Order: sequence, then structure tokens, then C-alpha cells
Amino acid sequence: MARRHLAITMGDPAGIGPEIIVKACARLRDRLDAGDLRLLIIGSRRAFDLANRQLAAGVEAAPVDAEAADWPNLGFLQADAEAETIEPGVLSADGGRFAYKAVEQGVRLALSGRLGGIVTAPLNKEALNKAGYHYPGHTEMLAALTGVRGSVMLLAHGNMRVSHVSTHVALQDVPARLTPQRLRQVIELTQQALLGLGIARPRIAVAALNPHAGEGGLFGRQDIEVSRPVIEAMVAEGLDVLGPIPGDTVFVKLRAGQYDAVVAMYHDQGHIPVKLLGFEVDPATGKWQELSGVNITLGLPIVRTSVDHGTAFDIAGQGIANERSMIEAIEYAERLAGG
Repeated sequence: MARRHLAITMGDPAGIGPEIIVKACARLRDRLDAGDLRLLIIGSRRAFDLANRQLAAGVEAAPVDAEAADWPNLGFLQADAEAETIEPGVLSADGGRFAYKAVEQGVRLALSGRLGGIVTAPLNKEALNKAGYHYPGHTEMLAALTGVRGSVMLLAHGNMRVSHVSTHVALQDVPARLTPQRLRQVIELTQQALLGLGIARPRIAVAALNPHAGEGGLFGRQDIEVSRPVIEAMVAEGLDVLGPIPGDTVFVKLRAGQYDAVVAMYHDQGHIPVKLLGFEVDPATGKWQELSGVNITLGLPIVRTSVDHGTAFDIAGQGIANERSMIEAIEYAERLAGG
């Protein structure tokens, strides 16, 4: 049986999504030709063709019907009707509409079993809301489209794997989000993901919410009264879970290979260390040279990975966006779909 396609949803066509998709497909051409990798791009054909011409990449993605019995190794599915031309770098409701429709189609096909998973290029939250789709981002949109409550965001860069108890909420609301039920769910889904990636005995560290894990209650009692009992219970069940470990050292230990993943308490606690290592900057110009890292949504009934960067409207259409994160997201999706 031929391996199932992975969908790549284009995200906002005005961003760098079309460019990094074209570049990734060009770099993966040998695998696509051999059928070792099968991809279905979903988005704006007009934006894809423009990027393909500008880059002189010569990527051939045959147009497909979503209901066809079979698709070529590299196919293209139009997400919605083309209206006005979507200009690179220009925010518009049309861009938000295409971003949503691409994900909607990808989710439908994945839930039906036609796809092994979806890989998402970046969308713009303002454009998404202009189009009438009021979601904070991909994670919440995917949860709604799949009927799931309580999904989990995991960021990955090399051996840095960080899942999150909370993400897009105000910092003042974070302590209330740390409940025994939520922490247990995040640890369990992180464990499942690591097993799916081929790690036989995952070691998971839980980051402390408060400085010094609360310093015996001087700086808050959440680590003592919420996190510690959950960790102890899960250790008794046979999981290798440690913590709560102060946030100022836990990521250094993760980078050193002492753990396979860290459970972070909130968005910036988890994002900063991963992005600090994944974004390479040219010291002479101060510009980013490389963007590396993958965003994985856990707890969905489908496999979903994504690039770990935004639409970058400021460089869209210039041919200078880096496709490394897209290729890593495709590779992670393959591993999770296989696992």
C-alpha cells in the first residue's frame, strides 16, 4: 500500500508560505519523484505559481480533485475561489480566508483517512479575523475543526522539545490554568508524542511556575500544591517524570540531554529557549539567517505539525525566506504519522 500523502496548507498566501513550500518541494524533489514522500499542497494556486516562477524552481504540482481515487506524488488542491489578487506582503481578508479554507480542507481529508497528517505554513491572525474567523491561531482553529478540547502545543528544535500547559492567555491568568487535570493531560500527551517519535523510555521534566519552584511557599504554592502531587502520582504509575524544576535551569538540562522534553507552564517560558536556539542571527547585520523549529499540536485525532515562525510580510515575495523549518515540520509529520 502506497504511503498516504501529507498535506501542506499554505497559510496566508501574502506571507512567505508559498515561497517556503516551493523551496521545500524543490529540495525534496528526489524523494517526491521516487514516491518515498507524497505531498498535497492546499492553498492559492495563483500564489504558488508566482513563487515558483520568481524562484525559477520548476516545481510541478499537478492540480487534483479532493475526491479523486488517487493523487500524484506532488499534487495541488485549490483551497477556495480566487478573487482579487493577493499581493505578497499585503494584509487582506482574502489572505485570511485562504488560510482558513486550506486548513479546513486539510482537516476534513485527514479525518477521512486520506491524509497521514497536515503541515501548516504560517497564517496572520489579523487577516484571519478580518475574514471573519475569530481564532487566536492555528492551535485553537484545529481544536474547533476536530471537535477537541484541551489540545497541547509542543515546540521542537533538535533535542529541545517543550510542551505547554497554557499558551495564548494573559500572564495574570496562567496560575488558574495550572490544574491537576490539565497538567496530567499535558504530561500524558507529551509521553505519547515521545513514544511516537521512537523514544522508548521518555524522560519528562516539569518546569516550575514560580521562581525557585516557590522556595518552600515564599513565592507561591502552585508548584507545591498542584504540580508536585501530580508528578508523584505519575511516577507511581511508572512514568519517568521529574520536577517541578526551576525554570532558570530546566532548559539548560534539557539541552544537555538530561530529559527528552520539558513541560512549560506558559507561552513565553517555553517559547523563548526554543526560539533562542532555533533562530540564527547574522551578527554583522542583525538579520535572521536561519529559522529552525517545529510546532506540533498534541491531542488532536490527526497529526499536525507546523513551521515555528510567522508570515514575515516584510520579506514576502523577495525570494529570501528560509525553508528549513518547513522541511523539519514535514519530517516530524512523517515520523508521527508512522509512529
